[in-house]
Amino acid sequence: MSPIALQQDAVEPVSTAVARLPLWGDLALADPWFLVLVPVGLLALWHGRRRARHAAARVPLVPLAEGEPLARSLAQRLAWIVPVLQLAALVLASLALARPLRGNVELTSTTEGIDICLVIDRSSSMEFQERPGAPTRFSVVKEVVGDFAARRMTDREGAADNVAIVSFALYPQLLLPFTLDVDALGGVLEALETEKSRELDATGIGVALAKATSLLRESQAKSRIVVLLTDGLENVEAIQPIEAAQLAAEEGIKVYTIFAGPKVIVRRGLFGDRSEIPIDTRELERVAELTGARFYHAERKEDLAQVYAEIEGLERTEREESRFAENYDLYPTLLLPALLAYLLAVLSAATWARRLP
Repeated sequence: MSPIALQQDAVEPVSTAVARLPLWGDLALADPWFLVLVPVGLLALWHGRRRARHAAARVPLVPLAEGEPLARSLAQRLAWIVPVLQLAALVLASLALARPLRGNVELTSTTEGIDICLVIDRSSSMEFQERPGAPTRFSVVKEVVGDFAARRMTDREGAADNVAIVSFALYPQLLLPFTLDVDALGGVLEALETEKSRELDATGIGVALAKATSLLRESQAKSRIVVLLTDGLENVEAIQPIEAAQLAAEEGIKVYTIFAGPKVIVRRGLFGDRSEIPIDTRELERVAELTGARFYHAERKEDLAQVYAEIEGLERTEREESRFAENYDLYPTLLLPALLAYLLAVLSAATWARRLP
């Protein structure tokens, strides 16, 4: 029997019940003995209606003129509705208690899923403040990155992405494996601090990118990306960024690079002289180019938020996820109609269809 594919937006109620009475196709009942309630209930309804007719026969009729027919009211003509509603409520409730199941169902959901590894520089230079009292560059980055990740992990605009976080200074560190847990990600970012040790304070972009590539190598997603943010340039000799980028390109991994520092460093001498030192970001640009991605420069919070929004718009890849359920409960679709029919029968019997004793 081929499984029935159900396109759905929400998770279907999967049953742990065992199918005991096969019906037809992929339908079965888990508790078929509850069907005994149908004939028992029918007998009770018949007995109740029979007693009501006997009670009505004991009430003397008002004598009519000879040949005059006994007119029936609208309520009398519609009196059959009440027992029909009672019967429908009984049958539906009995079927629900019998727990109908649909077996061997393939539940398929389609999302725009991407595995994203966020690589964040935590060297001491990230503590830069534009002015006293202003938020540090690091706190701004954590806020913007957290917002971006939360949007991708919580089905915003059809996305449902697994996100991992790697931070780096001299060495890279996996802070969060791939997950859809937004609360876990928020807790990790909140606790993340810049490097305090002078011996470990460096900017190892190459080793961090190699770490992210090794994580994504095991991913089965159709699209895998790295979003690497730094405010400095490579100063660790272990693995050069270009070498790491070539490894990522071989794996089909895109690496978006973001330079979050100023493009020009201004220095003042002892005698007040001023010099400007341009920052060479060509290596970061080359990393993005080699992997088919883009390089961005953003110093202010607004610019950084715009960069992540643009990356979010560029990376949309449809991913279909399937899982199989042995049994899928159908009884919720019967309970509401049963309850509605019963309430209508009770209200009718107490109002327009009320019978005098």
